[in-house]
Amino acid sequence: MSHAARWLVLSFTLAGLTARADADVFKLYGDVNLGGVGGVGLSGDPVNGPDGDTAFFANAPHGVYGLRLGARLLIIDAAIQHHQLTNGARISTWTQFALGIGIQPELGDEKAKKAHTNGFLDIGLNVGFGLGTGQQVDPPLSNDEITDKGFIVEGRLAFGKHLNKVLDLGFVVPASWGYMFKNGFDTAANDVSTHYRSFQVAGLLFLRANLKLL
Repeated sequence: MSHAARWLVLSFTLAGLTARADADVFKLYGDVNLGGVGGVGLSGDPVNGPDGDTAFFANAPHGVYGLRLGARLLIIDAAIQHHQLTNGARISTWTQFALGIGIQPELGDEKAKKAHTNGFLDIGLNVGFGLGTGQQVDPPLSNDEITDKGFIVEGRLAFGKHLNKVLDLGFVVPASWGYMFKNGFDTAANDVSTHYRSFQVAGLLFLRANLKLL
């Protein structure tokens, strides 16, 4: 068995054990995010062309604020996020739809857990689709506003603390690999000259509200 396969088996095993130990069967949650993001193009014509690295996250402003809304059923996680990327003078946006697995090991002693003031880890692995714009969106979002889009594989590692039964505060590091496309009216999906691969990572503070339904 390869190292990658062993890692996936271990991840699913840990996820299953955590889910059985966790009383939360189904919950909705929402994060307010604030932090920074950066990235680099890895390969493809938009990365290696005469204009240099034009990957979305390599050129977008690096300050981030926004929202992430999600639902978790046992270990199945689904989330939608919208982030504004800014340097104070310019704004880009990134909207992402993701589905994957998420586990939340609880830390601390039993007294803190019962009082909902203990710490926790939040570990996730998602696949998804994202849309980037080079400017502030003028709703409703139209195709001519989208500059980049693509499929992503994302890992997330967070450390947080329960403030009470509803609110959490913490820090999350999402890192992702993307197969991306430059978007435009004169481009086609099968035009490989618009395709590129990229890597991006963020560091985000989050304030989370939880609504436990089961």
